[in-house]
Amino acid sequence: MTFTRDELLGIARTHVVSRSDFPFLVHRDALGPFLALRRAAARAGIDLWPVSAFRDFDAQVRIWNEKWTGRRALLARDGRRLDAAALTPRQRVDAILAWSAAPGASRHHWGTDLDVYDRAAVPADYRPQLLVAEYVADGPFAALGRWLEAHMTDHGFYRPYRRDLGGVQPEPWHLSHFPTAREASRRLRLATLKGVIGAAPIEGRAALLRRLPTIYARYVRTVEPPPGSRRALPLTRR
Repeated sequence: MTFTRDELLGIARTHVVSRSDFPFLVHRDALGPFLALRRAAARAGIDLWPVSAFRDFDAQVRIWNEKWTGRRALLARDGRRLDAAALTPRQRVDAILAWSAAPGASRHHWGTDLDVYDRAAVPADYRPQLLVAEYVADGPFAALGRWLEAHMTDHGFYRPYRRDLGGVQPEPWHLSHFPTAREASRRLRLATLKGVIGAAPIEGRAALLRRLPTIYARYVRTVEPPPGSRRALPLTRR
């Protein structure tokens, strides 16, 4: 299993596939395991379905730029709505990174990671907000959260943002196929990110590049260790 540079960055799509009955792009080695997880969930009365799966580099740039300019909601770590225009460039970078990856650094580029919800738990017109409150206590996807906690690793999935480790906020909806994502994580280097971000039309690019080594360590490398690992993968800056 290998990833090319462009596959790691979401520039290429040569590593992702879909099916006629499953219109989401997923890494070719993760699609079968996810469909198996979906079948297992169905036996428990859960209609496991992605909100998003593979996301390319240009889509991540759009998300970043819309949050930077305030055209898309910008949230504090506690979920409060922020006024982008009232923040310094450094504050905007931190606010975006708490919820969204920098372009090139998203695990969704790899096709190994999916954001999921339970279609059976809500009306057909319900739009998941991807908020922690939906997945805990009396939230509509609390049962899904409990089921995933008990069964997701049986099919090779885990939650890389299960806890607040000081980087990305907890995301109970975010699943990663760890046998495949582990390889991508090892191969994504700081120098690669610096090169692609430096050449892209990203709002606040100078502020992002200025702090990129720290951002790489805090928001890219600092994730929950995959099952079977004693700790997170070692930081690589080459």
